[in-house]
Amino acid sequence: MRNGTARCRVRTTLEDGGVLPYVYRVTKYDPSDRDGHGHYTGAEDTVSDHGQVEGAYLQAIEAFAADTGIERLTVREPHLPVPFVNFGLEPPMDGFGLDGLFPTGLDGFHDGADVSVGTAMDLVRVMLRGGGAWCRLEVEDTFTVHVGWDQYMYIGSSRPCEAAVARTRALGLFPERIDASPYDFEAEDEGPQRPADDEFWAQLRWSMAGTNARVLEEQSAYNLARWHRLTPDNIDTIRAGLAPRARLAIWPDLSSDIDAVLASLPAEGHVECVWQGRDGQMHSATADEDEFAELATRLSCASAAMILSMHADDRVPLLAAVLPDSDGVVRARWEIDPTPSTQQWAFLKTLHRGEIVTGRVTRIADFWVTFVDIGGFEAMINIPELSWRPFNHPSDVVAVGQEISAEILDVDVIRERVSLSLKALHEDPMPLLVELIGQTIVGRITKLVPFGVFVRIEQEENGFEGLVHNSELAEGRSDHQQLSVQVGDALPVKVLAIDPARRRITLSHRQAVSAGQEEPGA
Repeated sequence: MRNGTARCRVRTTLEDGGVLPYVYRVTKYDPSDRDGHGHYTGAEDTVSDHGQVEGAYLQAIEAFAADTGIERLTVREPHLPVPFVNFGLEPPMDGFGLDGLFPTGLDGFHDGADVSVGTAMDLVRVMLRGGGAWCRLEVEDTFTVHVGWDQYMYIGSSRPCEAAVARTRALGLFPERIDASPYDFEAEDEGPQRPADDEFWAQLRWSMAGTNARVLEEQSAYNLARWHRLTPDNIDTIRAGLAPRARLAIWPDLSSDIDAVLASLPAEGHVECVWQGRDGQMHSATADEDEFAELATRLSCASAAMILSMHADDRVPLLAAVLPDSDGVVRARWEIDPTPSTQQWAFLKTLHRGEIVTGRVTRIADFWVTFVDIGGFEAMINIPELSWRPFNHPSDVVAVGQEISAEILDVDVIRERVSLSLKALHEDPMPLLVELIGQTIVGRITKLVPFGVFVRIEQEENGFEGLVHNSELAEGRSDHQQLSVQVGDALPVKVLAIDPARRRITLSHRQAVSAGQEEPGA
């Protein structure tokens, strides 16, 4: 691909699923000068003449645009040359060839930038000469201009453009009808495209609560990044100034220990160093082992810095997202690396309250929560959501390694939490006990407390318990010490009230005794 930087491709399609119906390869190479393998064998140079032939290419674009009926195009997938590699046949251009093309300078060269046909022709001139910027120029479902290696240009249109084809031939170029441009953007198996929406920024703010700062990498074009040190005070201002459709990556904060940063440099290989000067300005530079000494000199004036690997497998941000358009839709076609945070976000977005999920118990935390693996994400069940019935420890209800089904109570994307309920899949048995109200039964004492005793009114070990308040003990006995009862003793009680909502059962020993029941301990 152009300058070796076009990392992803997507086939330009119409709404009905087909490619543009009329695609032409436009070159200065006579098709008759090709061998049996399609390779050009003529005498034409593979670089631009910066003159008449280059002008013919630009006039061809103008003719096809006029035949298609368009006056403006959109910049897609803008690229700048790799900082430390130049594959172009011509030397690198000052300002990447973009000087004067955009009112806001380099910031105007972003995905979705709207340009006139005239500016599009200027961009094509830069691409024909090499050593500068590259992009696709498109009008959705209508028109495309792609510039490839060695002065090959591809023009697609929704119309046949017979007049433009004739005009291109008259200019001395060769328009050849082909099925599709090899530079159409074809979707690979990309990771999820997370939008940098309000939810994303809320999660970022929440993640900053403990550290108070983060580093934001803003990439508005391939190989072009700006760095920002975020704080709670400046995050809104920085967000408002980001380039449209930029790809964002959030990194841990810089370290003020410059010596430790330099000590983290590898023995060899390329790295990227990001630092903040004492004037507050952010800087970045790539370097290899031969340039580490120079890098150390530059960092001598830094207040904080960090080192990032240039290897994709080792370059994993905390969060990653793409700025959506004003309507909330992500239209930038960045290739998003499948970072853990993005994959986790994508998984959480598939979950919904009330949904039933199945997972395996991974951990049981004393008196807190039980953790359950649901598709690689560890959800949690708070203690009250394990069972309707009383229990002493979560292990009385579930065991590590056990497969269970549970209902989703809440999905918190910002805090990356999923709350489950095991008891929600079962009917609450307490309302069934309401029919015991007014009856006198004999239960077992389970607990002695200063204000009374708890008595289990069901036979099973995890049966429901009710409270006999000191005031409801037998006549003349004001507390359980005077009544001389112990845990495990049988105690006659009358069921006074059952409140399933508040999980309360009110009992009376005094009224049971007055009704003729035996004293406790029988």
